[in-house]
Amino acid sequence: MSVIGGTLTAVLSLGYFHHVKLIMSSKTTLCAPTAPKKPHIHDVHDHQRSDDYFWLRDDTRGSPEVLEYLEQENAYTEQQMAPLATLQRDLYAEMVARQEPQLESVPYFKKGFWYLSRFEEDKDFPIFTRSPDSMAAPQELLLDCNDRASGQAYYQLGGLALSSDSMLMAYAEDIVGRRQYTLRIKNLSTGEDCVDVIEDVASVEWANDNQTLFYVKIHPETLLPYRVYRHTLGDLVANDVLVYEELDDTFYLSIYKTRSEQYLVIGIESTLTCESLVLAADSPTDNFVSFLPRQRAHEYSIEHFDGQFYVNSNKNAKNFALLTTTEPMNKDCTGWTTLIPERPDVLLESFELMQGWLMVEERQAGLPLLRQISLTTGESKTLTFNDPTYSVFSHHNPEPNSSKFRYQYTSFTTPSSVYELDLNTGETVLLKQSKVMGTFSSDDYQSERLWIAARDGEQVPVSLVYRKSLFNHHNPILIYAYGSYGHSMDIGFSSANLSLLDRGFVYAVAHVRGGEDLGRHWYEQGKLLNKKNTFNDFIDVSKALVEKGYGAKDKVFAMGGSAGGLLMGAIINQAPQLYKGVVAAVPFVDIVSTMLDESIPLTTGEYDEWGNPNAEQYYRYMLSYSPYDQVRVQDYPNMLVVTGLHDSQVQYWEPAKWVAKLRALKTDDNQLLLHTDMEAGHGGKSGRFKHLEDTAREFAFLLDLADGQRAQGMDSPK
Repeated sequence: MSVIGGTLTAVLSLGYFHHVKLIMSSKTTLCAPTAPKKPHIHDVHDHQRSDDYFWLRDDTRGSPEVLEYLEQENAYTEQQMAPLATLQRDLYAEMVARQEPQLESVPYFKKGFWYLSRFEEDKDFPIFTRSPDSMAAPQELLLDCNDRASGQAYYQLGGLALSSDSMLMAYAEDIVGRRQYTLRIKNLSTGEDCVDVIEDVASVEWANDNQTLFYVKIHPETLLPYRVYRHTLGDLVANDVLVYEELDDTFYLSIYKTRSEQYLVIGIESTLTCESLVLAADSPTDNFVSFLPRQRAHEYSIEHFDGQFYVNSNKNAKNFALLTTTEPMNKDCTGWTTLIPERPDVLLESFELMQGWLMVEERQAGLPLLRQISLTTGESKTLTFNDPTYSVFSHHNPEPNSSKFRYQYTSFTTPSSVYELDLNTGETVLLKQSKVMGTFSSDDYQSERLWIAARDGEQVPVSLVYRKSLFNHHNPILIYAYGSYGHSMDIGFSSANLSLLDRGFVYAVAHVRGGEDLGRHWYEQGKLLNKKNTFNDFIDVSKALVEKGYGAKDKVFAMGGSAGGLLMGAIINQAPQLYKGVVAAVPFVDIVSTMLDESIPLTTGEYDEWGNPNAEQYYRYMLSYSPYDQVRVQDYPNMLVVTGLHDSQVQYWEPAKWVAKLRALKTDDNQLLLHTDMEAGHGGKSGRFKHLEDTAREFAFLLDLADGQRAQGMDSPK
């Protein structure tokens, strides 16, 4: 195997796997941890619900008893995985070897500067630079995240925001993993940071005076973004002006500047209802005003360009319509002009405004579409692609006064590719395609798109890919899904997944209900009191893929994370016999307890997604599928469960409690492993390569279960 940057790979591999080797050499054999039961009763709606592992919840994340238990689980997992240390090391090394040693973004031009981000060889984090006028000019360093991350166990850049004159840069950083960002401001003329430091920021935007910025503050307990402040450069943060506070804790706040840069917008959003507040960016001390007052079940978002507001709205338009108005304050939608009407078979997802053109991202029959519309003639053209399943979306287009539009395309067999389309001539140029180091050829792989009938007759789309030379109708198959929040599962290329495909796996994505893959109705059929459709779809897809010869009956695997982890918990309670092994990442499995606790981040904002269990109808329904509450005395498949101690989206104690209860009740000898990353949050490890350590662990777990011989590699590139 050819390893690029071999020295670094060896060092990382040795560091990562050293503790595994120590366990292998140890003579002590650890037993599966047994969490003590401490009776705790939840009494809701005259129903007593037993929760023997409630004690594993520690909001401080400092309880010696809890931390000791998590470390015991980690030690047990490492011991059980120790025989796979060589496989893990090989997987990690080959995944790293496929990465470009040096990686650069496609440069873009804005207000006199060419901007670029890059990864240097052997570096985990990006470096941001710019050059005045021409890419040939000397590069000015904006931020080196490798320096910023030095000495930190975790580092995540939240984003960069430049002032209107491009000489001040606000940047936000998280060094814990709970998405609690610290905001700093750099003077790009001097290269020095300003004295201004603001804690617990969710988003930020500059006014046009280059002295005033607005930021969204998160709640100290719930972590909800709930307040917007105005800060003047150099002033004490304690003197910042509160310009808006959201008193309804089912809504989240964000802030952005419109395409025209004439308005600042506070976005107020819940699952079903939205509102936008606007302020002229040239008048930062004025008050934000409501663009259109919120109305229950009306979702809308706004943009402004060339003297008009563009509104993406679902008012009397389930799949959304695009309308225009010149007024920044509206009592209702009367007088608005319809630019794109609602269509029952096409979901309008987003749009971008260019010089003389409107670019629209849509979705039809489960596939994303990119359509250009002339704002002068109304002429419309949809871009077409050859792959049976793919993703396409707008790339970074910071200059609206341009007829050159950049978009990004990827598929199971096509690495991420950035194109530039001349909207006037139709000429398309490939600017950059991600490289896969080694002997990769897309011709070696086959992607397909299937429609599978669920038990109620609905047709569920499934996307899958496999290596042609290894496909024999008896392959191990890994099925992935999410199925919540109206999040559509777009298909993209993964060089890491080649490590499974090259060992004979078929990889499938089930576009189950709860996503918005087939439009708004697809989402509505997989939420609230229809949530069980999500689980039924996944189970029915699993059975059908075996029947159709895409996977061997005894080698079916499932994977999902977060709300997809809830899906994993539900399917193993309902149909454990279907799956050889399951990987559940940061799984949302204690749904009833969490949705009853308004102090937990995200709870109140998700009543319209899952239901409010304070209402008995929703309580009973959620309880009937809650993975934690529905664990029972039965056999379960092999399982690897992963979480992060500092997770703010799904608290670590949900998977910890779930695993403890599974251990107590399951009747099989299959593996049940819990790994808690003690330094990470919901997104896992930070850094370009570190997340591949987690992927190597998960893939080794799956490959070992599938076939020890396959774990050595079959017909894989050398």
